[in-house]
Amino acid sequence: MVDLIKVSKTFPPDIQALADVSLTVSRGEIVFLTGRSGAGKTTLLRLLCGMEFPDKGVVEVAGRDIGKLSRSDIQALRRRIGMAYQDFRLLPDRTVSQNIAISMEVAYRSNQFIRKQVRRLLAELRLTDKHGARAGTLSRGEQQRVAIARALANEPDLILADEPTGNLDAETTALVMNLFRRCNRAGATLIIATHDQTIYRQPGNRVAVLRFGRLRSGRLQVRRSAP
Repeated sequence: MVDLIKVSKTFPPDIQALADVSLTVSRGEIVFLTGRSGAGKTTLLRLLCGMEFPDKGVVEVAGRDIGKLSRSDIQALRRRIGMAYQDFRLLPDRTVSQNIAISMEVAYRSNQFIRKQVRRLLAELRLTDKHGARAGTLSRGEQQRVAIARALANEPDLILADEPTGNLDAETTALVMNLFRRCNRAGATLIIATHDQTIYRQPGNRVAVLRFGRLRSGRLQVRRSAP
């Protein structure tokens, strides 16, 4: 699903966000991307959805080199990608339901599909009573759940989540992670950027660690008790 090959990205004047990063994510995988603030996590996600382009290297998503796609091709590819932004990017004057529906409307989904998905996601994220509320009136935790619902609404092949549990309590975090894993079981590939060790500190999880723009990848191992 994803191939980054020796990717580097520098922002003016001379801030190197990523340096010689290579990462392969197979279809149906979940990868947790960790690292301190400023390590390059958000930049990597933005490269994968065509919001940024590398200075060096190749970024491929679903077998397509993003750097060689036309603007219309990138827009078409984005319809297959669900992005839950760290800063939410909701329309504050639109209702919760309208914000969730947006990604489906631009993909020309039927009204019946849109209504069904909105109801389902509101119920799964315990936001049913907020369906008609303006997004700008919600708490940050509620806004975060709406942003996640919008990212998942169009049943994307690739889900990119930037700190998706940053404003959530433990119970709601578990709710969100269960929903992510259900999407994964249905075939979606997930890349989750997070500081929250509670959502990835389990044996067998694949964790990619960014430090100063460089990547180290592996799987968490089971710690054996001392004899």
